[in-house]
Amino acid sequence: MRPESTAAAIAARRRQTEQKLEQVKTAIGHLRRERSRVTVRAIAQRADVSATFLYENTDARTLVQNAVTDSRSRHNRQTQQQHDHIEATWRERALNAEAELTRAQKEVLAQRQQIGELMGQLRDFDQMVPGESVQALVTENTTLRHRVHQLTRDHRTLQERLEGARSNLRFAERRISDLEAELLEALLPDQGAH
Repeated sequence: MRPESTAAAIAARRRQTEQKLEQVKTAIGHLRRERSRVTVRAIAQRADVSATFLYENTDARTLVQNAVTDSRSRHNRQTQQQHDHIEATWRERALNAEAELTRAQKEVLAQRQQIGELMGQLRDFDQMVPGESVQALVTENTTLRHRVHQLTRDHRTLQERLEGARSNLRFAERRISDLEAELLEALLPDQGAH
């Protein structure tokens, strides 16, 4: 083979390699813009080059490794942000439910104390006051008993909501743990490919 032919073949090969590298850069850019998963296979398909080229060519391998690493760290940040947001939401709901339950318990206790005091006063008035006043006190006593029953029902409802919020929080924590495990499993095989 003549030296001119060899030089021309080498130059053509270099142009072809540079063209493939440009295709790889373009493919990585498209995958990032589309927020697609950046993997060796996806880059090879999008760039219309072989996976062998991506592994054997030093520049291509560096481009792919940087893109995959960047994609993973971006995905990890997004996953962590979603996890933090979900956890904060459930934590806030549980805290709100507990605060409301505490307030309801204080209210029920105050109402019971007031009822006790009024019951004692009623007994005193029953002995001292004639007919009409007794009837007014009996009516007020009945009203207060209904109020106590209503507060008791509200207390029970808030207790159930708190239990529901705690149950939802436990479910969310289990789901988050499962997703983290899946994420780790997904990351470990990808690292083995390099």
